[in-house]
Amino acid sequence: MEFFNDAGDDPLKPTLFELVAQEQLRDLLQPALKYVLSVFAQSYPRYLLRIVNKHEEFYALLMFFVERHYLRAHGASFAENFYGLKRRRVPLFKTERARSAVGGVFPEEKLRDRDIWRSLLFLVGLPYVRAKAQDYYEELGGGLQTDLIEDTRPIPVDETWKGRLKRAYKAAYPWLNTSFEVWLLVYNIAYLFERTPYYRPWLSWVGVDLRRVSAEDLRAAQVAVRTPPAPKPRGVLESLTRVLRRSPRLLLDSLKVLLPTAIFFIKFLEWWYSPSSPARSLSTSPLGPVVPPPRLHPPHPQGIRVDDVEYGMCPLCRKQIANATAFPSGYVFCYRCAHDWVEKDGRCPVTLVRTRMWQLRKILV
Repeated sequence: MEFFNDAGDDPLKPTLFELVAQEQLRDLLQPALKYVLSVFAQSYPRYLLRIVNKHEEFYALLMFFVERHYLRAHGASFAENFYGLKRRRVPLFKTERARSAVGGVFPEEKLRDRDIWRSLLFLVGLPYVRAKAQDYYEELGGGLQTDLIEDTRPIPVDETWKGRLKRAYKAAYPWLNTSFEVWLLVYNIAYLFERTPYYRPWLSWVGVDLRRVSAEDLRAAQVAVRTPPAPKPRGVLESLTRVLRRSPRLLLDSLKVLLPTAIFFIKFLEWWYSPSSPARSLSTSPLGPVVPPPRLHPPHPQGIRVDDVEYGMCPLCRKQIANATAFPSGYVFCYRCAHDWVEKDGRCPVTLVRTRMWQLRKILV
């Protein structure tokens, strides 16, 4: 452990554990926010359902403003600032490196606009592209265990050029994603053994490296915060204007405390309601708390009718349900019927609510 935590002769060089920890914090933000929105969308679907359906775009837009604020104000991303790290502009010219080596004038470390926009490209743009690529792969049926499918009806093959491109993408995506992860792992190992100053391959193109926040940085930040007292506002309108100007900055700075606290609370709730939690022992039922079935969404006027379908019959094929699969709206169909319908239309056939392949749930009887 001492080897992995050793930063060498440079006390401001972050260890690999610190860098991995801030990456994990960043990866936890999106599912935590999606979970909160999904819970509230059940009570307020009129206002939040569209945001949940467009969660990747909403999260990317939100993180764009958050990351831009932290890069400009603190010289680091949100997760990096939380772990006491900063981004330093590396010397780009040999003359600057030479002056740094002989103890001369050090180059300016503050991030420029070009460094900020390049950083945003990989802090916001790259995760968004990867998330959309994974969603599209799952929409095409990637990652499903076909050996669990009991329906033996043949699947029609689309021989058009679009169908061929989809099949090629479905076959190539796992290899491309694995190659990308291996590429990142190689850079982590190289950074661990001090073969490269960058733990991510694109940091050299951005022109920055990661450093720990020093005591001089903290003193400089305190001096920057100390501003002369503003004159007393003359009226209510001026006071309101001053509060509105300060509110966005105060809100963004408070995220450093609010977001990790919210993640901890959500993880606590997941543990509390898990099968191994003490909440199970407090239940009066020997089988644990009884979870009521979800309420069915009201049918859409343009959706298929289900009032004339007998119990146990699939509303799409009008046959006995084989390999029962439920939509998020609560309606149950054959797996093959549900899979083909979502792949073609992308909506629930009854409620017309947008549905993705990964949202289908198999019902085990």
